[in-house]
Amino acid sequence: MNPSFEIFVQCPVKLGNLEQDVENWKIPTLGSTDYFNGCSTSMGTPENFNGQQPANFGVGYVGFYMFAPDDYREYIQGALSTTLQKGGRYTISFYVSLAERSDFAVKEFGIRFSEFPVKVETSKVLSNIHFSKLQGDTSNQIEITYSKFYSDEKEWIKLTQEFVANGTENYILIGNFKNNRRTQKFQTKRKITKGSYYYVDMISVVKTDSKKIDSPPIHNFKLDSVHVFKDVLFGFNKAILKDVYQQELTSILNYLKLHTEVKIKISGHTDTMGSDRFNQLLSEKRAKSAADYFLLKGVEQSRIYFDGFGSSKPIASNKTKAGRLLNRRVEFVLLQ
Repeated sequence: MNPSFEIFVQCPVKLGNLEQDVENWKIPTLGSTDYFNGCSTSMGTPENFNGQQPANFGVGYVGFYMFAPDDYREYIQGALSTTLQKGGRYTISFYVSLAERSDFAVKEFGIRFSEFPVKVETSKVLSNIHFSKLQGDTSNQIEITYSKFYSDEKEWIKLTQEFVANGTENYILIGNFKNNRRTQKFQTKRKITKGSYYYVDMISVVKTDSKKIDSPPIHNFKLDSVHVFKDVLFGFNKAILKDVYQQELTSILNYLKLHTEVKIKISGHTDTMGSDRFNQLLSEKRAKSAADYFLLKGVEQSRIYFDGFGSSKPIASNKTKAGRLLNRRVEFVLLQ
């Protein structure tokens, strides 16, 4: 399947040349999906025309527009190594990172499976109407919705979703299958590209064991750098962690257990709704919720620090609901 785009025919030298450059991946529309590889100077990694992004897996990845003016869209299409088994449970996962020269971040990534390869003569949205006219079964579709907007321009964010196969899935398509009006988006910059461009890497579709899924792998976190708990957000005036956030916390816990010399500093933040005094106390409670998780899991208290900063350090506008959601967050720093 060439999941990390490492097997290539030629080193990329121009935009929109994915089909000619990479094995096993195609462009299902008239959009111009791009391929980046460390071997290139014009289409290289980590630096390219849309900013900087190191490749986390090898030296190659793809990039395409998830949102653009006039409903312009780009997609990728790949052949699965084998037809999926009817009724079988599978997990799809891949990593994304927002390009620095994007004006918008989006909240949803769409996945469509098809029985036969898709080729539609359009540079706009691949809609349900298009799929209804194609040969074979195209009914299996998935949407991975993040708890906030995919706005990280430095780190790779892992997307994952379980699904049940129809038994006709031979090809996978990834992109945004909604028009601009229906796309949930958040403005991050002003009038650079008027679009939302994402890098994508390490795509995987694997059979899911019917038994309990193992704990997440231990990630190699960068020390002395601020990380946002990407999957840990709080409801308005809430400071309680829910079970849905356990996977990311477990990954960090595993790292702390492996690296016993490392300490963790946790900071809580709020939006501007409410008084300064209330927000300060709420941010401290949010940080303490995360700290208590590690403490209860056996991490020594001497290795855990936490503090709250109220609404004093926003990362988005507090004038919008989406911005306030991003500001209700917990961050952490791993210290040597």
